[in-house]
Amino acid sequence: MTIVVTRPRDQAHGLAASLQALGADPLMLPLLEIAPAPDQAALQAFVQRAAGYQLLIFISPNAVSYGMAALHCIPAGVRVAAVGQGTAKALRKHQAEQVIVPDERFDSEGLLALPELQQVKGWRIAILRGDGGRELLGETLASRGAQVEYVTCYQRRKAELDAEVWLAAQPDVITVTSSEALAHLWQGLGETAATLARSATLFVAHPRIAEIAQSQGWRQVVTAVAGDDGMCAGLVAWAAQHRK
Repeated sequence: MTIVVTRPRDQAHGLAASLQALGADPLMLPLLEIAPAPDQAALQAFVQRAAGYQLLIFISPNAVSYGMAALHCIPAGVRVAAVGQGTAKALRKHQAEQVIVPDERFDSEGLLALPELQQVKGWRIAILRGDGGRELLGETLASRGAQVEYVTCYQRRKAELDAEVWLAAQPDVITVTSSEALAHLWQGLGETAATLARSATLFVAHPRIAEIAQSQGWRQVVTAVAGDDGMCAGLVAWAAQHRK
């Protein structure tokens, strides 16, 4: 099967390699590009005061990559949290041994439900992320009495899309891991995206993305567990059923 991997190119190789090992024909067509934060002075200013926080929350592996490039190490006594297992795995590579991370639901809601984040009154919490994004995490922690700051570690840019390349690929499956990427696919390809929606199966990493896809008109949408392992497991199960 031809499976399109739409993650930013630097983050796509792992999933593409896993899919190839399973016998698929992965094709990397990034929808977004990742670049350093435009305001490096603000990031460095955060680094200087990072030891004064009780908790650092990393939203994505990119936040870990760019955030830790600036921090170099987690300050002593400061706890860390991650929204998903992929982000937690990236943090452990930086010697963060005790990472607060959901066991099941890998999103802001899942993190906010954990016992460790219920009593945060008086805490200083930094949320390391890209430019923009959902505000639920920060707003909820602030409502619980924490002092919350967003730290922009990187920025996302829309990748240029070539409709002819997408059509020529004739993909069986397209994998999408963010609502922003899905929006760019739909807007950037126009009628080509509508054609793909009629012929290809869309694999997404979260129910929220699935809802957006269905509203766009995708006929076949499958929600997989977030992360490379979850996506591969979902694809294997779907392929087995599809062949039947």
